[in-house]
Amino acid sequence: MSIASSLGLTADDAIVLQDSDKLTLRLLPCDALARVAPVERQVARFEIEIAQRLAESGSPVAALEPRVDPRVYERDGFAVTLWTYYEPVAPREVSPAGYATALERLHAGLRKLDVPAPHFTDRVEEAQQLVASRDRTPALTDADREFLGGTLRSLRRAIGGRDVAEQLLHGEPHPGNLLATKNGPLFIDLETCCRGPVEFDLAHAPDEVSERYPGVNQDLLRECRTLALAMITTWRWDRDDQFPNGRQLGTEWLGQLRAGRNRNALDTH
Repeated sequence: MSIASSLGLTADDAIVLQDSDKLTLRLLPCDALARVAPVERQVARFEIEIAQRLAESGSPVAALEPRVDPRVYERDGFAVTLWTYYEPVAPREVSPAGYATALERLHAGLRKLDVPAPHFTDRVEEAQQLVASRDRTPALTDADREFLGGTLRSLRRAIGGRDVAEQLLHGEPHPGNLLATKNGPLFIDLETCCRGPVEFDLAHAPDEVSERYPGVNQDLLRECRTLALAMITTWRWDRDDQFPNGRQLGTEWLGQLRAGRNRNALDTH
């Protein structure tokens, strides 16, 4: 609130919209949205650059707050970025066809960007390191640790070894990162952008969406779905994970991985 006020925005109140690995706040009465994270854990500068360039090309992404400079504001060990607040519209769920069209448009915009970004296998490696660390995932049993690690390792090798086209991706375009607004569907949370096949992005969307996306490699998509589920399952076992009901979800998703039932598990993570 003090940062917003120092920038000329009237911020007398802050409403918590989401509290997980980041804090998302609606500032009133200026009606701006603030995202807050510890400085050491944020990649906000990367996200701002991607968001600006995508918005300029007309891609379906949430816009930064236009009344202030588009940059990261740091105070008291926290990094704050300011964004446009979008009033929810009914229905809040985007239709599968609208979802697929928005994602296709996003991918078209991302293909035009030449920016350094991690490969999706780098993110898989981060999950592997988390599984391998008993200090960071102390609640995992030995059997579950071996199973998760083996799943991540084999799928990273199988998908990474395929000769398929790759491009810049959103990284996690699940329904929780898609807003239904009066301006149409808009994607948020661009800090997860990475390079890889579009099927890796589609693996985070419901089946009904991928069925409407053109030119999908179905075998690759199945592998990516299992990989994505293994990754988000791993995040939920991190001792520092703050996702609501995270441990419960981690247990459920681990069971789904073991049972091979990985479809439609990625509605939000």
